[in-house]
Parts: sequence; C-alpha cells; structure tokens
Amino acid sequence: MRVEFGVLGPVAAWDDTGAPLALKGPRHRAVLARLLVARRRVVPVARLVADLWEEPPADAVSAVRTFVAGLRRSLEPERPPRAPARLLVTEGPGYALRADHDSVDAWRFERLVGSLAHVPPTEAVDGLGSALELWRGPAYADVAEEPWARAERSRLAELRLTAVERRAEARMASGAAAEAVPDLDAHVAEHPWREDAWQLLALALYRSGRQTDALAVLRRARQLLREHLGVDPGPRLNRMEEDVLLHAHHLDPGSGDSAAQVWARATAAYESVVPSRARARLESTAGLMRDLAVTGGGLEAARRHRLAAVEAAEQLGDPELTARVIGVHDVPALWTRSDDVHQSERLVGAAERTLGLLPPGRHDAARARLLATIAVESRGTLPPEGPASDARPLRAARQAEEIARRLGDAPLLVFALNGRFMQAFEHTGLAARRDRIGAEILSLAARNSLATHEVLGHLIRLQARCARADLAGADRHAEAADALATRHELPLVAVFTTWYRALRTALTEPLPAAESAYRAAAATLTGAGMPGLESGLLPLALLCLHVRHGVSVTADPHTDWGPYEPWVRPLLLAHEGREEEAVQLLRTVPAPPRDHLAEALWCLLAHTATKVGDHPTMRRAHTALAPAAGELAGAGSGLLTLGPVADHLDTLALGLRRS
Repeated sequence: MRVEFGVLGPVAAWDDTGAPLALKGPRHRAVLARLLVARRRVVPVARLVADLWEEPPADAVSAVRTFVAGLRRSLEPERPPRAPARLLVTEGPGYALRADHDSVDAWRFERLVGSLAHVPPTEAVDGLGSALELWRGPAYADVAEEPWARAERSRLAELRLTAVERRAEARMASGAAAEAVPDLDAHVAEHPWREDAWQLLALALYRSGRQTDALAVLRRARQLLREHLGVDPGPRLNRMEEDVLLHAHHLDPGSGDSAAQVWARATAAYESVVPSRARARLESTAGLMRDLAVTGGGLEAARRHRLAAVEAAEQLGDPELTARVIGVHDVPALWTRSDDVHQSERLVGAAERTLGLLPPGRHDAARARLLATIAVESRGTLPPEGPASDARPLRAARQAEEIARRLGDAPLLVFALNGRFMQAFEHTGLAARRDRIGAEILSLAARNSLATHEVLGHLIRLQARCARADLAGADRHAEAADALATRHELPLVAVFTTWYRALRTALTEPLPAAESAYRAAAATLTGAGMPGLESGLLPLALLCLHVRHGVSVTADPHTDWGPYEPWVRPLLLAHEGREEEAVQLLRTVPAPPRDHLAEALWCLLAHTATKVGDHPTMRRAHTALAPAAGELAGAGSGLLTLGPVADHLDTLALGLRRS
C-alpha cells in the first residue's frame, strides 16, 4: 500500500485510495511530524524523548516505542507480524521515516515551485496554483508550538508566500493583472510587512487601469509599516509611488517580460534551489555587491554587505572560500581617500589573514587578488613623509602585478594594475607614471570587454592629462568615459566627468562661472555614497579657486573642511591677520597624505608660509613640490587646481633667497 503524508496543515496520512489513516493520539502525530521534519534521516530515540516532553517521564523510551508501534500499524496495516517495517524503520540508535520523495505534500510543493522558475507565465500560473492547492492550513499545524518544528514551519511558510507573489507576477505577465488583485489584496492584509507584496498589488491595480487605487494602496502600506512596525517603506516602494505618478514606461503591461520580472523570477529560482546556508550564497552575495558598487546610490550598501560576506566566510574556516569572496570584488577604484576607513582596515586584515592560511605553492590567482585588494583598500595610507618604497600596500601592489603578468590573466592584471595605480603616489609629480598605468588598464580592458575597467582607464588618463595641462586629451577621455557609462548604465562616472568640466571651467572661464560650475558639480555627489570624495571637497575647490585668482580668503566659521582642515587652517589664520598663530600651526602641521591632492595641499602650505615668512615650512614645501615642477597643482585629481606648481616653486625660491 502506498502512503501519502500531509504536513501543509494538520499532520495527516492517506492510503492509495485517498482514505485517511488513523494516527491515534497527539503523541503519535508528534512522532510522525518529528520524523517528517528530519526528511528521511534517523532521529535517535533520546532526541525524540527530549522533543516530546519538557520533563520526560520515567518510561519515556518505552512510550516512544509504543507510539512507533502504533504508527507502524496505521501506516502498514497489512504487514505480517514480525516482518520488517518498510516505512517507519529502526536504524541505529533511533527511527527514520523512509517516505518517497513525492509522497509528502511539502516536498512535492517545493519541487513543483522550483520547477516553474523558467516556464512561460501562463504555465507558471497554473503550476503555482496547483502547488498552492496542496496547502490545507499552516504547516505542521498540530505541532506549531514545538521548537523543533519552528524552523521548518517558517521555511515552508516563506516558500508559500513567495509562491503567492510569483503567481501574481505570472498573471500580470500573461496580461491578467485584474485577476491578481483579489489574491494580492488578501495576501497583504494577512502579511502587511511584505513590501514586495504591496508593490505587486499596486502594480496589478495600475495595470488594471486603477491608478488612484494603486496610489491609495501605497499610502496604506506606508501607514501600516509605520504604525505596526515603526519603519518607513524601503526605496522600492518609494520608487513605485514615483513611477505610478509619472506613468513610468516600465509599468506598462506591454512590457510583461521586463527586466524587473526577469530579475524577480531569477531570484525566486535561486531562493528555491540554493539553501540559505550554502557557501555558494556568500560568493553570489560578494559578486552581487561588486555589481551594486558601480550603480548609482549602491556604494554604501555594497560596502556594508561585502564586509558581512567576508566575515561570514572567515567564520566558516575555509580560506579558499574566503579568498574567493574577497577577491571577486574587483570594483574599479579611482579616488585615493577611503569612503570608510574602518571597513577598509577590516577588509585588509581579512585579506592578510587569508593569505597566511592559503596552502603554500598553490592558488596563485587567489593570492594575487588578495594582494590587489590590500593595495586598493590601503589607498592613501602610505607614510606622509620618508621613504615609501617598502610600505606594505606598495609591496602588495607590486606582488599582485608580478603574479598576474606571470599567469597571463588579463582581468587579474587589470585588477592588480588598479592596485598599482592606488599606490602610485609615493611622492609628488607622478602623473606620467599614472598615465602609463591608465593606458595599460584601458588597453587590456578594451581587448577583454571589461567595461567598468575601460572607464577606469579613461578616468585615470583624464586625471593625468589634467595634471600635465593637456585639456584636449582630458576632454577626449571624459567623452569616452561618458559614452561607456551611458552604454553600460554606470551613473557614478558622471560625478567625475562633471567635476572635471568644472575644473576646466576654472582654468578657462571667469571666476563667477567657475564658482557656479563647482557648485553644480558638488550636487552630483549628493546620495552618491562617496563620503571619501565628498567630504570637504567643495569648500576646498572654492578656496583653491580664490587663492589662484588672488581673491581675499574668508570662510564661514561653520564651514566643514572635512579631512583638509589641518592644511587649510593656517591659511585662514594668516588671512585674518593672526600670523603668529599661523606660524605656530605651520610648524606642527603634518605633511599632506600621499594622494591625489598632495600637490594642492603642499601648495596651500607654501602659499601660507610665504605670506607669513615661515622659512622652515617654505623649505619643506619646496622639497616636496620639486618633483612636480611640470604639473598643475592638484589637477591630477581631475577636480581642482592651484595653477602651475612651477609658479609656486618660483615664489618659494624667491622668498627663501630673501631670507
């Protein structure tokens, strides 16, 4: 006799005619449920005792054996006495229920939902409907309070909710949006915390010609989320409201196979197939964060989730997995100041630990990616003064490049060269070196269809051309970067090209036009997720502009100079007539970081020192700036400038000769 089991509701069993089998009392059902939760695995008798009673009686083991015997009589009534059981078997220290894979409704439900991931919408509607009809109530309803059932009940409930939402998507994709509305309305009423369900209901209403109702649903969602959960709607719901108001094209029912729906189906398939604890999920998460990092507004989330994935991988104690999770994040890096220093330090620490754990003589590519990660994440950390050639980030960059060249791996070499670029600030005046690095990145990326790194190559060369006063060359790279960004949907590129054009205006147009261009450029940073670039940048750009034009420097006392405060403050004091204080501050100010703005900050110090007659600082500045004599101060950032470094060197030399 074939037996079918039901757990999508109260625990039940039926024979091959569909007649229910008598399962006797609640303890018998609990034992059956516990064995079904185990999914054909053995459950020791001691485990059954602990799960069935908070305080087991003295005869608990005998009681379990009695329950099992009773279940065997119900499940196999025709089994001869003393014949071995076929379904509920004794094995080792306990019992296992060897149910067929298609004889348990929950298992059939999972398999059916998973099989519908890539079928046409009309087939998916029917298939998901059949799957949902298997449910008779909450999963494992008669053991709902048992701790051992909780995880399985939650997992099945989540799968059911996802199936309801996928069926609604399939209905809309097949042009039956109005049919999806009643089920979705009931769905959100029962599960008001599911923002995806609210979004689907609003979309179904909109596609049914009910724009006003769609907006009302979104407002209701906002109110319920705030009142019951104390949270605001996420960005997807907020965007949905904007899209409905604007009649956004992608909401059109004609775009039934839109990217959004393809994404939803793909993620649903992934969720149904890949276990939540699978290591593959960590690698997938890291890859997704790599893609998120180059989209508008996704940088902050990408940093946070990337670090979480790395730390989760480390906890598994698998250095090869950790190396893959760390190394997959080969996101192009252009700016030498970290957006989150603490996170960068933790990533560098994880990469160093993983390097030490990898088996020697193997995994060269993984080693190179870890070394390149150290070089990129250690941006701007070279010692401010003294030799930098033996600094760990610079050594890591060189080692990564050496391995990548030896392996002949173009994508790996591009990543390694990005690390070399981030460490190519050992002293001032290295724009030509960075230009060569950018040219090689550009060539490799173009030949190997690495679009984001092709953009990086153009932006590196844009910066280098600016530093060398080649504005025509910089223009060509800016235009090429913008074209690639449009083609590949890389909105953050516009931040750098807009700032470049503000710098160009500052070099070629009157002061008011330059000020307006810089303020417009600063607006592109709002919400971009790049605090390392944004902090203090606009005030610094305007200050450099005013110094270059010989305009009296004044500043609002509440101006946020960000990380540039130490090198700006002496100049502000000097312009206020507080020269002695300025001198005292100049004598204690550290050397500027070795990064994109080193030349600009040294020139600010030089300008201030000359103004107050501080000869020691003048000599420091002259020594630091001498290698950059052929460049525009600060223009290597592609953002701002204080004019030719040579002019500042001449002024310093004249002042020192007069001393």
